[in-house]
Amino acid sequence: MNNEKGFLDMKELNINGAVMQCYPLTAAQRLHNYTIKYAPHQVLCIGTGFYVKQDVDFALLKEAIYESYKRFDSMRLRFVQDTDGTIYQYVCPFEEREIPFYDFSSWNEEDAHNEMKKWTAVPFERFNSPMNNVVMIKLPGGFNGVYLKVDHMTMDSSSIIAFDSDVLEIYCAKKYGTPMPKYSPMPYLDAVKKDLEYEAGSPAKQRDAEFWAEELAKKEPMYTDFTGMGRLLTMRRELNKPRLKSCMVVSRDPRADISVYSLEKEPSERLMQFCAENNIPMATLLLMGLRTVLSKFNNDEKDVSIKTCIARRGTLLEKRSGGTRIHFFPLRTIIPPKTKFIDALHIIQGEQNKIFRHANYDPIALTMERGKRYKLTPGASYESMSLTYQPLTIRQRDAELPDVEYKSFWYSNGVAGQPLYLTVMHRTTDNGLNFNFEYRKDVVTESEMEYLYYYLCRVLFRGIEDKDRTVGEILEMI
Repeated sequence: MNNEKGFLDMKELNINGAVMQCYPLTAAQRLHNYTIKYAPHQVLCIGTGFYVKQDVDFALLKEAIYESYKRFDSMRLRFVQDTDGTIYQYVCPFEEREIPFYDFSSWNEEDAHNEMKKWTAVPFERFNSPMNNVVMIKLPGGFNGVYLKVDHMTMDSSSIIAFDSDVLEIYCAKKYGTPMPKYSPMPYLDAVKKDLEYEAGSPAKQRDAEFWAEELAKKEPMYTDFTGMGRLLTMRRELNKPRLKSCMVVSRDPRADISVYSLEKEPSERLMQFCAENNIPMATLLLMGLRTVLSKFNNDEKDVSIKTCIARRGTLLEKRSGGTRIHFFPLRTIIPPKTKFIDALHIIQGEQNKIFRHANYDPIALTMERGKRYKLTPGASYESMSLTYQPLTIRQRDAELPDVEYKSFWYSNGVAGQPLYLTVMHRTTDNGLNFNFEYRKDVVTESEMEYLYYYLCRVLFRGIEDKDRTVGEILEMI
């Protein structure tokens, strides 16, 4: 039965003979649900693998997976559609689902990973069905571990890493007698309730709405493409709009792949050292590199926008409750060529901080409001790419697994809802940086990705070697 606050409230539904407390989708979940209206459902599948070069007791590993599965209630999250078409979510009780084992040790390793890419491309049943698969894996070369596929409406990269870390620590506790995980996950639905309270006309939501209204009152942004001016010029010509500033980013062909470029340990450490010495977040430095490359590729354009990912995990509850919390917002900066590199970083950091303070706002609502404000054609945007920086990783604990070699993988699901999505993560082996480019094949080739990565690195290292260089000087140098 609904209470009196309206559509944002809990509803009790009879599911397979049991009355379950069901809650509306959060804004982060509605963002993903909106995506599958225009893309194949597999776009929400996230496939990951974490493997160690060590003999593994798979019976103990299964026990550890079950225990983590019980501890993380967002792993038991499911969806149901009401008679009026509204989608709700609920957490089902713990059940010992099958955890299969696949032995790929006699396979070519590339073929094994390609097989898991195929698994990742299979979408989940949307309603009253588990939204994850956990598989124990034996790879060639003595590597063993876990393949995990989740639906993005239930988990994001932070919660995936938290679950994998929990499994590893529980396994080590059972195998080697090391301590159990220091922290227990917190109730997922408590975080959902907090989000829904915000949406139910809270003063915080009103303040955020006022902030974004002020942002939209500014002059129209400029589209900058990661392949250069060609796409925008073509649209201007086809539509006979020589002053057009936006560009179509959706596609009827969503086929995609992932290219991964690994920055060696030493140069990665130089980037991290620069950030530490200058009190600059790594995400800020990466955004500076990307916006400078976009400027370079688009006739030194000063007005550059990138879609930035906000993890929204600032509180203890948000950090430990799992689920999916990511919101994407446009980060726009107008930086003249005479601006020093370090000053440009501070400009970007200032814009980031503004967004952080208002990041609970509904990204879909903002997209609709922006489209209305600037009279955008449906599917058009000012951002050609998105950026996520993931500072978390599954850290090796020497007391538990001395000198063990790790591998981690993110498997492509074969499709993408946006042209380019860059995720930068730290490697588990040496803490160096991996640049994961998920790109749509109809707009960019793998060689163009390599070209973009090359220029990104040139900007970053030209900037950190002399932070007083101007943006204009760097543009000339690269």
